[in-house]
Amino acid sequence: MGALEKIAEIEREMARTQKNKATEYHLGLLKGKIARLRAELLEVKSSGPKGEGFDVKRSGDARVALIGFPSVGKSTLLSTMTETKSAVSSVDFTTLAATPGRWEYNGAIIQLLDLPGILEGASQGIGRGKQVVSTARTADLIVMMLDATKSHLQRPLLEKELEAVGIRLNRRPPNIYFKVKTGGGISYNAIVKQSVLNEKFVYNLLHQYRIFNAEVLVREDVTIDDFIDVVVGGRIHLPCLYVYNKIDAITIEEVDKIAREDHTIVVSIEKGLNMDTLKHTIWEYLSLLRVYTKRHGEFPDFSEGLILRTGATVEDACRAIHKTLLDSFKYALVWGKSAKHNPQRAGLTHPLSNDDVIEIVRK
Repeated sequence: MGALEKIAEIEREMARTQKNKATEYHLGLLKGKIARLRAELLEVKSSGPKGEGFDVKRSGDARVALIGFPSVGKSTLLSTMTETKSAVSSVDFTTLAATPGRWEYNGAIIQLLDLPGILEGASQGIGRGKQVVSTARTADLIVMMLDATKSHLQRPLLEKELEAVGIRLNRRPPNIYFKVKTGGGISYNAIVKQSVLNEKFVYNLLHQYRIFNAEVLVREDVTIDDFIDVVVGGRIHLPCLYVYNKIDAITIEEVDKIAREDHTIVVSIEKGLNMDTLKHTIWEYLSLLRVYTKRHGEFPDFSEGLILRTGATVEDACRAIHKTLLDSFKYALVWGKSAKHNPQRAGLTHPLSNDDVIEIVRK
């Protein structure tokens, strides 16, 4: 029996099992088995050929993956926001390979990646889906394109496929310390009272994965799925923006209802409705910041800034300017939101804010 058949059999058993407090433990172990089997399915075989058109070189300051069912407007969005002309048609499966586009916004170069339409069962390889979702793992942001005129089942189906390949949307990693050791058995400690996770489940799940020596420290109330993710590893936590296209074809009441959902933007790409809001929201979800530089005694250069990640420090700015700058670094002068006074003398660990100005003083 292959991995897919085993997964299907376990899922049938889970469907037959009534969900209550008494069955949480049993269902958790079954979830652990499914996670292990799916991890085996996703292992990349070095001898296997790469999917044509999927080996796209990463470029720019960030990568955005456009995910969605066929004919929802991904190619139209790419053609609208970039100079890349992806094949556009009302016929399903127009895009058969990953098509990259270059989009400049707020001084940043963002790579948009139009991926072929996903089918239900993509994580199992249907319709080249495994290649699509695997490529999505390399993105900094998932833009899930949805058709506002079609069933709302599109969103949970796509989320399920991404979950199956270890992509967690709009969630942060669980605060669990987990380390496999060479001896000493299993050490389990929870510094916060747990609602569902317990020592018995931890021991049995780890034994199921043939782990008999490990240290587990749980720092927050977590779910069984959270703990399985930590043990299996390879999980990617990505922000996701849900973009509902073709709002010009539904009523204003329906548009208002959809727009109130979390992490959601409503647009009509063909009519150009709400596109500025979409671009600004993508920028915000990428958590990028722009920092300007200046030379001593001169005005800042506002024509071109450094594009850094939110949380970046003076050290990150130095590396972005030139990797050898750290060798002669003395201190930095910072103007902007991150400075207590302008200018503020700062060291390498000083966190920067958007639109800060920085001057590096060398030894």
